[in-house]
Amino acid sequence: MDLLLNTAQPYDWGSTTLLPRLMGLPPSGAPQAELWMGAHPAAPSRVQRGEEAVPLDRVIDLDPAGELGAATLRRFGPRLPFLLKLLAADAPLSVQVHPDLAQARAGFERENALGIPLDAPHRTYRDAQHKPELIVALTPFRGLCGFREPEECAALLDSLKVPGLHAYAQTLRFAPQTLALTEVFRAFLSPPAGLLAAVTEALTAGGGPYETDLAAYAGIARARPDDAGLLPALMLRYVELEPGQALFLGPGVPHAYLSGLGVEIMAGSDNVLRCGLTSKHVDPAGLLRVVRFRSQQAGVLTPRDEGGEEVYRTPVDDFRLSRLRPRPGVPPRRLTLDAPQIVLCTAGELSVTSAGRTAHIGPGHSVYLPAGAEAALTGHGTAFRATTDDAREPRDAPTPHQ
Repeated sequence: MDLLLNTAQPYDWGSTTLLPRLMGLPPSGAPQAELWMGAHPAAPSRVQRGEEAVPLDRVIDLDPAGELGAATLRRFGPRLPFLLKLLAADAPLSVQVHPDLAQARAGFERENALGIPLDAPHRTYRDAQHKPELIVALTPFRGLCGFREPEECAALLDSLKVPGLHAYAQTLRFAPQTLALTEVFRAFLSPPAGLLAAVTEALTAGGGPYETDLAAYAGIARARPDDAGLLPALMLRYVELEPGQALFLGPGVPHAYLSGLGVEIMAGSDNVLRCGLTSKHVDPAGLLRVVRFRSQQAGVLTPRDEGGEEVYRTPVDDFRLSRLRPRPGVPPRRLTLDAPQIVLCTAGELSVTSAGRTAHIGPGHSVYLPAGAEAALTGHGTAFRATTDDAREPRDAPTPHQ
């Protein structure tokens, strides 16, 4: 068991207050967008080894079988297959999609063949992995997820009363769904002169049946003025999550987070295709090859109780995220699994005991447990437990005691 030393990413959309408030620290004034927990080579967590803080990816490289366990090593190779984050948004993230596994492998090989360095700013595929992800709200959380039904999207465009949107609304109403979404989305990536300004002005009027949605889009326009990503964003469903609710984002689903604090888990990849609302590299052509042009409900998830562990079930095995809420007087929660784990505290004061050692963690702090570590959780608070979805409890393993 190791306490993790984690890196905060200062992306420009990050909040200056949400992470410090969670962790009980004074704000520095700089944005803190994401706190990474895992072994991603771009910002691996560190663990203490004597007087040295060693990156977790190096620890795994030295003993992949011992750290990951036989099943994880066989299924995913010598790497931690998931990345856990605290995400704190105070401004919109990019409109983006993630590739499936076949698309990621093809894109990675294509950019390698072109000789694009892995760290080049204009590189899109930085690895050969897919990137499904799950976000669980810790505060009220706002975002965009998946395409609206074409008729609903047409009605929203009509509500803005911008003449230049009429032809797009007609396409959405009368063309077959896939064709309608494809044509309008593609056209919005390169809008005619003046349309973006007209839409931005119309959003300030608000009102009508889409008042809440339009207020969210008006916020996007204020945060990212003159960014053409606003127009394709109009086609996406606006979603509000209450604390504890979650969204799962599979391959090809366009999305953008807008504001709030959440726990995010994803496959250990950095493959993101963006088309706007960002200062980072955009790849509209690449995004069009990956996005899946079909309407779907946002699919808000709530956890399912599985023996006192509240599990957020998803269709992928790269990760599993669950919520634990220990209380005084309740027996220790056994954590032993045949796979690696990260346990993150988000409220209260918790203790993780393993091999005669106890780590005390408060909000925003986390521990790493290698496969097979005999461990238990006690205290009064809330923890999120990240592991792989095919993890199993070893048979006959004793429950450790403090």
